[in-house]
Amino acid sequence: MRTTTNRGLQPNVLGTFDTIVMAVAGSAPAYSLAATTAVLFGAVGYAGPAALLYCAIPMLGIVLAYARLGRIDVNAGAGYSWVGRTLHPFLGFLSGWALVFAATVFMVAGSLPAGSLTLSLIDPDLAANTPLAAAVGAGWFLMMLLVVLGGARLTVRAQLVMSGVEMLILLAFVLAAVAHRGRATAFDWSWFALDRFDGPQGFAAGALIAAFYYWGWDVTSNLSEETRDSRRTAGLAALVGVGFVFVLFEAFTVAVNVLLSAEEIRTAGPNVLAVLGQEIWPGVGGKLLVVAVLLSTVATLETTLLQVTRSLFAMGRDRTLPAALGSVHRRWNTPWVAIVTVGGAALVMFAAAAAAGSVQSVLSDAVAAIGLQIAFYYGLAGIAAVVAYKSLLLRSVRNLVLGGLWPLLGSGFMLWAFVESLGELSTTALAIGLGGLLLGVVPLVVYWRKGSDYYRPARLDAVRALAANRDSGPATPRARTGDHQKSYATDF
Repeated sequence: MRTTTNRGLQPNVLGTFDTIVMAVAGSAPAYSLAATTAVLFGAVGYAGPAALLYCAIPMLGIVLAYARLGRIDVNAGAGYSWVGRTLHPFLGFLSGWALVFAATVFMVAGSLPAGSLTLSLIDPDLAANTPLAAAVGAGWFLMMLLVVLGGARLTVRAQLVMSGVEMLILLAFVLAAVAHRGRATAFDWSWFALDRFDGPQGFAAGALIAAFYYWGWDVTSNLSEETRDSRRTAGLAALVGVGFVFVLFEAFTVAVNVLLSAEEIRTAGPNVLAVLGQEIWPGVGGKLLVVAVLLSTVATLETTLLQVTRSLFAMGRDRTLPAALGSVHRRWNTPWVAIVTVGGAALVMFAAAAAAGSVQSVLSDAVAAIGLQIAFYYGLAGIAAVVAYKSLLLRSVRNLVLGGLWPLLGSGFMLWAFVESLGELSTTALAIGLGGLLLGVVPLVVYWRKGSDYYRPARLDAVRALAANRDSGPATPRARTGDHQKSYATDF
């Protein structure tokens, strides 16, 4: 099995609690609800809770796949490495490329609301000014870029503060929504039923948007080389994180359905949580939820930067992209070339977004396009887990269900949603989603012809890998001696 020891990233920076926080922040509960609730309502109406529920079941299959793959291959590239070593290096590269492209698009999709929300706290009339929102959002993005560049210790501490305040506000409003007496629509259990969707394509469109809600928990796998006891920690943190955000997503989606009218939801767009806050707590509630969304947006910008830069670092290290991307800063132990590259690409996209129209239209197309990319690389990872563990699946019912059937269900669901939704998406969303994937063929061919060792992989087999792990001990490399290389895990 390929090892990841002594390749430059600082080991033992994250503990179990830190990694759970990263998983939750990666899914960005408040941001996902604000940016996507109106988009989901426009696609499936009051069936939003059903879309989130029926997407969560296969999504957990993908989480299980990631957890099992992480036990046998600790790699900052995560799915890029796993898919390449089990299915085919071409598919592995495209899997990694899909994540990189989706995350780069998200730099804009995440920063625009951050700018808009910041302006709304100053003057609500300024929030609709897309160029100004893009400029302020770019400021937030650059701030997070500097935090990520400054090292994992600084990144973890910033994340604990931002996500901690966000969670306190969200949980307080869940309780307030339960106690609230007014309502626009009576609660209906049919909101969770399958027959609420407009046929298979309507269901697929809702599932693709729901996948965007959950997306981001897999940052734990991209941080595995920097995590203590990562073979266990990354997968556990992802499971806990997805379970937690699922409850939050369902609670707030039901609250929106009950407390706001259909017209209010459509009109609110990305400001739907602010409108909900005003309904629950007039005067103060809207501002508090805006603060929660702003913190969530900035926090998930940070985790997304971590994810995309670690993926690019792994690709540069493997010479499937320019080798400079695999460079690590001597003082901060961060892939600084990858960070600067992502920053430059995102700033170019900010300029394009500023001229593209309203914040809501940019968000709608970006969410759908990112959903395509997510479905693609999650689907491949589910198949990779089944292939890697194929020799162990029939040894017990547990192995068959958790290691085979459930990941395969998740993979099939994601790939089905990818194909089925193609007929439902706008031309812009399709151009971004499919065009981004096809763009990855160019570096794939170039570096394959250059003879990167990535395209001659050591096959990933669970039986051999687990035996090697038992012989070699813990996966996380020991921190090198010296005060400047000590472990910085902040676990309680």
